[in-house]
Amino acid sequence: MPRTVFRVDAVLVQAVIAGALSFAHLHDLAAAAGQDGWKAWAYPVSVDLLLVAAWRRLRADGPSRLAWCWFLIALIASLGANVATAGLLDLTNVPAWLRILVAAWPALAFMGGTLLVHSPADRSSPPTAPAASDPEPVPEAESAPAPAAEPTPEPVNSADRTPALPPADPAPVPPPAVPVPAALVDHARKVAADHEQRTGARIDTDTLRARLGVPPYMADAIAVQLA
Repeated sequence: MPRTVFRVDAVLVQAVIAGALSFAHLHDLAAAAGQDGWKAWAYPVSVDLLLVAAWRRLRADGPSRLAWCWFLIALIASLGANVATAGLLDLTNVPAWLRILVAAWPALAFMGGTLLVHSPADRSSPPTAPAASDPEPVPEAESAPAPAAEPTPEPVNSADRTPALPPADPAPVPPPAVPVPAALVDHARKVAADHEQRTGARIDTDTLRARLGVPPYMADAIAVQLA
């Protein structure tokens, strides 16, 4: 036999034995309190049904003051009957207060069963509702950048306003001095004199450069010395 089945069977057997003994004790106490016949058999059923109803309310709706109250009342009634019939109470001479409790039990059990079935759940420790999360901010459309404010021109006194003069042209930079051999300068004078005798005009720089066979900057330097 599987171990799980054995455990379930053992629990069921224990429940049957405990229920039968409690049922018998409640019947004996009710009969001793003056509830004879079928009424004595109805008391154990009423106590056990109230105990089961309170326990199911606790299992279904969680901890509740109402369910715990009626569960303890039914449990005390069952345990009280078990202890009272164990020899601590003379069942042939039941006290008056116990007869009153037994006689009032049907109305008490009916009220407890009605409240357990029809009253709303009253949990002692209700779960706290989650705090409402802040709504996500809606992204705003990007606004166009504001145009930069133009600086306000400062007032200018008309008396201090002087007409701007155009910039003067820079003076011509004289060409750098080029060292010319003295013999080349003498030869250039002879060439210039010969050209002036033949043509009657001073020799220009291009003609001088062509006759001497020198570069332009050298011809310019020689022309400066011949001037």
